[in-house]
Amino acid sequence: MAGDFDRSGGANARDVRNLGHLSATASTSRVLNLSLVHLASGLDKDYLGKPFFRDTQMNKAILIKHTLRANERDLFLRQRRTATKVVLPFDPNDLKLGGQSVLVGQNGFDLFCRSHFRTDDASGHPDVQVLRLLDALPSLDPFLVREHLSRHGFKPAACYLKISPYDVQRMVGFANSEIEQLVRAAFSNVLGGDAAGKLTGKILSNELDAELRPLMTTLNMSDAEFSDGIFSWRGFLYFKWRQSGLRDEMRRVLEALSNYQPSGGCDEALRDYFREARPRLAKRIIEAVAHTGRVLAIYDEAYHALIRGRDPGPFRRFLLDGPGLFYELGECIGILSHISSFWNYRVTQAQNGQGQNLGLSAIDYGDILMDFEDALALVARYNEGRAA
Repeated sequence: MAGDFDRSGGANARDVRNLGHLSATASTSRVLNLSLVHLASGLDKDYLGKPFFRDTQMNKAILIKHTLRANERDLFLRQRRTATKVVLPFDPNDLKLGGQSVLVGQNGFDLFCRSHFRTDDASGHPDVQVLRLLDALPSLDPFLVREHLSRHGFKPAACYLKISPYDVQRMVGFANSEIEQLVRAAFSNVLGGDAAGKLTGKILSNELDAELRPLMTTLNMSDAEFSDGIFSWRGFLYFKWRQSGLRDEMRRVLEALSNYQPSGGCDEALRDYFREARPRLAKRIIEAVAHTGRVLAIYDEAYHALIRGRDPGPFRRFLLDGPGLFYELGECIGILSHISSFWNYRVTQAQNGQGQNLGLSAIDYGDILMDFEDALALVARYNEGRAA
């Protein structure tokens, strides 16, 4: 059955075919590709000394935030629409060969863990604890993952938590325009031609070489502080880039939700719910987008003090303290991304080969709206906490 732990690779043929393309096309928020990390950093001291998972095979896994298909939802005791898929490649050097897979929390997951980790106490195994912590997150953004795992005592090496090459390529232009302000204000003389591009490349790839020494000196940071600070800066650049895209994505979702008419019959109770839920949901989506903007404004204020006022103090303090916001930002942006991607996924699934919209049933449509409302309740609590 699709979704069951697959030892042959055949039951999940579409996923197996796609494994070879993950490195080039996978979004950071959806995929954590430890197989790629192994190939790039497998001999590094930090990789070996601070592994993501203790089990060597699990430490080469590919973790995917997976939208459950209709026949996969029965694999869980409680209703859910997304799950964390763990794919164990047969050969990390050739992902086209496929791999074994299991969904965290599915029926039989504990049995799989006891067998794979050779333990009678699956819940007490640290790798199982990490898997369940990842499953509780709305996305696999490395900055959210790092903060969440750290809060629970797990601190894998920095090499495991990077922006995917696919997302780096997409965000370079955005990051260049952001960093160019700093270069024009303070560093054009010491970084030379194409200074913004050089600095952007080093920040996004974590190349902390001698050319960044002037920035470290300006911010009055030690080597360790500067390494953490660049990670923090990279995180806020990533979240700011994601938030800029989400504004357009959520605008399209709002338009679709306001105009969408489910197919088939609809009883009075559902009609009443649609009438009340649509404006309420639209308001919460708008508030959630605005909330991420307000959190990112804290970064903007500190950054502007550096580039306009030539005062490095606020930015230095922000870079050291900023990761405390990663959890809030990552959860909020992850929830909005889930709403956008799940809505688009379901609408696409409701179309036939000629592109005609066959429509979701009223019950399915109501189910989706309730799922979105439940997810956005977390963002509302963040909003209330900041207002207080």
